[in-house]
Amino acid sequence: MNPGRYQNASMTAILVRDLPDDVHTVLRRRASAAGQSLQQYVLATLTQAARTPSLDEVLARIDQYRGGRVGLQAAVEDLDDSRRDRP
Repeated sequence: MNPGRYQNASMTAILVRDLPDDVHTVLRRRASAAGQSLQQYVLATLTQAARTPSLDEVLARIDQYRGGRVGLQAAVEDLDDSRRDRP
């Protein structure tokens, strides 16, 4: 049995409707330049986007691990105050 043959058997599929023609053209061009099919390119792009934390996620993680020290908001306010006090 070929293990790669059934690689997509249990994977979720998505359908993107109303994709503007110019966006489709750019994606096809980038996929070709990367030596990938459009499917491979879009999959890699979506995977990277999903694995890169958003700014809100990063800030929440920072807030979670602040360890009882100065909170993010207090640090921002202190930094702003110190910048205002510069000559």
